[in-house]
Amino acid sequence: MNYRYIGRTGLRVTPICLGTMNFGSSCEEKESFKIMDKAYDRGINFFDTAELYPVPPKTSWAGETESIIGRWLKDKPRDKLIIASKIAGAANGWFVPPIRHGFTAVDKFHIKSAIEGSLKRLGTDYIDLYQMHWPDTVVPIEESLKAFDELVQEGKVRYLGTSNDTAHGLTKANETSKRLGIARFESIQNNFSLNNPRFLDELAGVCKAENISLLPYSPIAGGVLSGKYNGSFYPEISRFSDYLKSENPRARAQATRFVNKKSLAVTLKYMEIAKRLEISPVTLAVAYSKQFDFVASTIIGARTAEQLDASFAALDLELSGEVMKEIQEIQQEIMYPMG
Repeated sequence: MNYRYIGRTGLRVTPICLGTMNFGSSCEEKESFKIMDKAYDRGINFFDTAELYPVPPKTSWAGETESIIGRWLKDKPRDKLIIASKIAGAANGWFVPPIRHGFTAVDKFHIKSAIEGSLKRLGTDYIDLYQMHWPDTVVPIEESLKAFDELVQEGKVRYLGTSNDTAHGLTKANETSKRLGIARFESIQNNFSLNNPRFLDELAGVCKAENISLLPYSPIAGGVLSGKYNGSFYPEISRFSDYLKSENPRARAQATRFVNKKSLAVTLKYMEIAKRLEISPVTLAVAYSKQFDFVASTIIGARTAEQLDASFAALDLELSGEVMKEIQEIQQEIMYPMG
């Protein structure tokens, strides 16, 4: 296994991280255990979760994913694993999370409340990487970072990260940490895939200049890059088939961002590359995501243990310069299929 370090930390992680956002919703506990067991047996040491999970977010579900992981962790050597979790972002953002009665904020009170809940559900006394799920546009970043730093000083958190942030947000947070002499964000967890290469525009430059690692999520674009939406009919059991029929306008908007004419057209081109290479299109997508030097670990997910095989096949795969050039040409031909 070729391990990589997250930012400037001592966190030495596998190039693939197991995401868990569907544990407790579309994936029951028994299957969740099978998925984690299979990842563990394959040598994966990095697991990512959040207090908000599972998805779709519901008050009755919030925290269940961490509880499932906590029950699985009971007979595992804790110091052999890297566990990442997240505090829900602010209710003034893109949606109101069903946590703490819909009044979430990334301030000292909520950070303290969130970490205690996560530690209890996970059954551990520390979290290796604690992340802000999305930025707070009201609470000053100074307040957030000072509260996060206290968690590091208390030993409840080893290192910090952010998620769903911009080049401006990441840079401002990084410079604030420097000025205050406190713990900084060592990683950023953003959407990045063949179908969504926007991270390369600006954020990649920030990460390389400051040695901050990207932890890409949705490397197969929510399942779109598997090709399952390129058939005559959308599969019945799939996230975006459900979202497209949802009465929630936000869910429908998310589905059309991922599944549209441009995204399906570009996916078809990637499927042709995968066929020529005699690999799964999922393997191609995950291999692309982990190809970059600013990426520490690519976050994958699965509804069944069997679905992990195609992603794990990318662990030892490095795409050739010719293939990467072909991908870049496709990305120039059909730009930003996810907007």
